[in-house]
Amino acid sequence: MYEIKASPRPDYIVETASPAAFREIALPALKSGSSIVTLSIGALADADFYKEVQQAALDNNTRVHLASGAIGGFDVLRTVSLMEECTVTFQTEKGPHSLKNTEVYDQALQTEQREVFSGDAKEAIALFPTRVNVAVAAALASLGPENLTVSINSTPGFVGDDHRIEIKSEQIHTVIDVYSRTAQIAGWSVVNTLRNIVSPIVF
Repeated sequence: MYEIKASPRPDYIVETASPAAFREIALPALKSGSSIVTLSIGALADADFYKEVQQAALDNNTRVHLASGAIGGFDVLRTVSLMEECTVTFQTEKGPHSLKNTEVYDQALQTEQREVFSGDAKEAIALFPTRVNVAVAAALASLGPENLTVSINSTPGFVGDDHRIEIKSEQIHTVIDVYSRTAQIAGWSVVNTLRNIVSPIVF
C-alpha cells in the first residue's frame, strides 16, 4: 500500500511506472497535498476513477499534470474540440517485438504487416495497459476515451513508435505525426512539464 509520509511532504510526485501504479498513488498523494506529474495516463480512461482524481485534486488544492510523453498537440486537440464538433483518430505503427507478451502477438508478425487492433482508446488501454497511454492522453485532450478511434499496426523490422493523430472539423484539419526511435522523449516531456510548473512563461 502506498503511503505519503507526513514530513517532509513533496510538492510534486513524478509517476512514470504504469497505470496500475498511478491508480495506487494518485488519491493518497492528492489528499495529502502533493500534486502529480504522470505519464501513466491510461488509468484515467476509467471515467469513475477520473472523477475521483478530479475531485480529490479540487478538494485539496492539488493538480494532476499529464505529460505529453511520446506525442504532442494537446493544445490544438483541446482547442478544436472546444470550438466545434470534430472527429479524432489515433494511428500507431510499432515493430512486432514491442507487441510480445500481448494477446495480439503471434510469430507471423515478424514477416507480415498487419493491423493488430482497431477500437476506441478505452478498449486499447485495456488490451495494452503500458503501451498506449498516449492514445488515452489524446482522447482526454479531445473527445474522451470512448470517442477516439485507435488503430495499431505492426510492421516487420520497424524500430520505435510512430503516432499519428488526425483531427477534423468544419474549419480545421490537423495532423500530428511523431516518430520516436526510443522512449527518451517521454522522459524529457516530464522535464518540460516540471519546467512549465515553475516558469513565468509557459509553453
